Amino acid sequence: MCGAVRFSARDVPSSFGACHCEMCRRWTGSALLGVTVPRAAVDWQGADRIAVLQSSDWAERAWCRDCGSPLYYHVTMEGPMAASIEMPLGLFDDASGFDFDNEIYIDHKPDSFAYAGDRTRLTRKETLARFGIDEGDL
Repeated sequence: MCGAVRFSARDVPSSFGACHCEMCRRWTGSALLGVTVPRAAVDWQGADRIAVLQSSDWAERAWCRDCGSPLYYHVTMEGPMAASIEMPLGLFDDASGFDFDNEIYIDHKPDSFAYAGDRTRLTRKETLARFGIDEGDL
């Protein structure tokens, strides 16, 4: 928002998803509408202005130190998600043309949220299994 942190990204997919977990809702004020981008494909300018918090046992979140804009969510535990970051769709200069293809933690979605269209919708349990996290470990 303030321009202290900027980025350029390669290999950005054409789809995005929504996370309805409690942490994402608190972090963004709504669902996190995010694009999964390979970590190695993002070049940051103003990296010294990025604050990072280990927000759970398996993930961290980053934001701009100056204005507080959310920058990314990153799974820090070993596994298939560690090589990518989830970047809020609103960070992209032009968010047109992305396909809304999935929602996770759908069973945690407030009943007043209703996105139109057909897409993959995973419950908390299904999401954790996709990330390779055993619910018993939480």
